[in-house]
Amino acid sequence: MPTAATTPPLDLKSLEQRLRDTKAIGLFTKLALKNQVDDLLASFRAHHQGKPKPPVSELRQNFDMLMLKVLSLLQDRDPTLAKAIVGSRDALWGILNDPAKLSAI
Repeated sequence: MPTAATTPPLDLKSLEQRLRDTKAIGLFTKLALKNQVDDLLASFRAHHQGKPKPPVSELRQNFDMLMLKVLSLLQDRDPTLAKAIVGSRDALWGILNDPAKLSAI
């Protein structure tokens, strides 16, 4: 019995490009999301530089909330991208939570 081919998880660059290209999210919402992503990345960088705030638990909560927001925007109008994001959540978290991978961005 053949197995279904699995789609490789999205990395941050491909996710960014696909979010830019989707028609499911309006321009102003995309700009707001970009600001939220930039804030989250800055928080991760601060954490990786040894600053005690924000703790990993807070970073995870912020990451999860942002993912839920994006998924709610996409679920009806771009279900393919929504599915790709769901399948990539752990990989995306792994990139953000790894100082070496994050610094390579």
